Amino acid sequence: MDEKAIWLEGAIRRWEKSLMRIAYAYLGDVALAEDAVQETFLKAWKGYDRFRGEADEKTWLMRIAINTCKDVRRGAWFRHIDRMASLDQLPEGSVPFTVEDDTLTRAVLGLPRKLREVVLMRCSQDLTAEETARVLGISRSTVFARMQKARTMIQKEWEGWQDEDNGA
Repeated sequence: MDEKAIWLEGAIRRWEKSLMRIAYAYLGDVALAEDAVQETFLKAWKGYDRFRGEADEKTWLMRIAINTCKDVRRGAWFRHIDRMASLDQLPEGSVPFTVEDDTLTRAVLGLPRKLREVVLMRCSQDLTAEETARVLGISRSTVFARMQKARTMIQKEWEGWQDEDNGA
């Protein structure tokens, strides 16, 4: 097996679930997310010789995946399908899922796309602000501003849920 094939096999093993979660968050459809992840790896395979290592492998693949998802969303076909899928269709996380996680996940997935993508990069993918900025092609200060706005929106929703739970 050549170096490129060995790299691809390892990259799929390391990053497939992370890319699937990001693609699902963007597309809201498991089948489309699977296709986007496959397309991501195909594009990475084709562009492997041009990868200069300026970003780490995960950041590079995330950028490809996000751009692939954006391409899918721009397509006319995407606008005419039902993308309602449940959260239990997502790949398994590394820790067990609780009701609070479900509520928080729904809040994050309900954020506007620009805020949602920053939260997903920073929180679910453990990327630094610098890495997130590179993946999304935005400034580091924009990452911080979007995270703050997302926190504020989620906190308002969380307080609303707490009021409901307390009978208010």
